[in-house]
Amino acid sequence: MFYITEVEDYVRVDPKLFGLPTAEAVFKQLLETYNNYYDKEIGRVISVIEVLKIGDGVIIPGDGAAYYESRFKLLVWRPQLHELVYCTVDEITNFGAFMNLGVTKGLIHIGQTMDDFVSLSKTSTLTGKKTKRSLKKGDNCLARIVAISHKGGDLKIGLTMRQPGLGKLEWIKEDQAYKDKEAKKVAREEQKEAKTSKSKTPKGGKK
Repeated sequence: MFYITEVEDYVRVDPKLFGLPTAEAVFKQLLETYNNYYDKEIGRVISVIEVLKIGDGVIIPGDGAAYYESRFKLLVWRPQLHELVYCTVDEITNFGAFMNLGVTKGLIHIGQTMDDFVSLSKTSTLTGKKTKRSLKKGDNCLARIVAISHKGGDLKIGLTMRQPGLGKLEWIKEDQAYKDKEAKKVAREEQKEAKTSKSKTPKGGKK
């Protein structure tokens, strides 16, 4: 999920930025420091929104940079277990598919791509044996996060599409169209039974 979070920290401003106004130098340094930054507690930093406060600069002996105690806002993304995410197939492998979530990547095991027996074709496509549904690079999908790992310091996300309402967007539309069709069919049958039952009801007469 996306969040706006406030952080208070000392920002090390590189000497190459000393010619700029302090506020601009701190902001530029934050953009560089938090570029493609990920932290288990904070999340994946998408952007530095604004600098809220800058204290006096401090120079540490032996380090030519200046340190400013600052408070600033970040736009971040933190994965949550069971969160639904839109994603795109980035790569097909013999064990599953790597999915691009926009801000990071996730892995969906071949057995979690669909509720079917799935195999890899020669054209690098994952295909269901019964449904004949296929998954290939570039397909847009809706998946659920079922595993989050920080082993080795790297973020690893496990996904599934076997649950109802998940999968390639085309599959979801097909399933919904089928449900709507069945619902209309049931409604017609119920109306038909109601009319039949009404016609068989004996009419009362006067003595």
